[in-house]
Amino acid sequence: QVQLVESGGGLVQAGGSLRLSCAASERTFSSYAMGWFRQAPGKEREVVAAITRSGGSTYYADSVKGRFTISRDNAKNTVYLRMNSLKPEDTALYYCAARRSASYYPPYDYWGQGTQVTVSS
Repeated sequence: QVQLVESGGGLVQAGGSLRLSCAASERTFSSYAMGWFRQAPGKEREVVAAITRSGGSTYYADSVKGRFTISRDNAKNTVYLRMNSLKPEDTALYYCAARRSASYYPPYDYWGQGTQVTVSS
């Protein structure tokens, strides 16, 4: 069982930046592809970004390309999401997820509890 704990969310003005972190309990963290998802009130959960086990390949939703960067540090069992040029429409609960696979495509096996990001206009 992999436990994932997100942190780094908060309230920020439009145009600002945040960095989310997701710490994993699993010693074999490098065996897991990782993803960041978000869910806004009244909307379905959507993928934001994903990264392969080695970090060599990444995926971004069109809505965040050029603004968000996903990265990972396998020595620290942590995946990050750097968010720049934030917009009010980025407001959501952000989750990280893990999949024991070389592929970052769903389905994911483990989920964190989420961290809230609120962007004011």
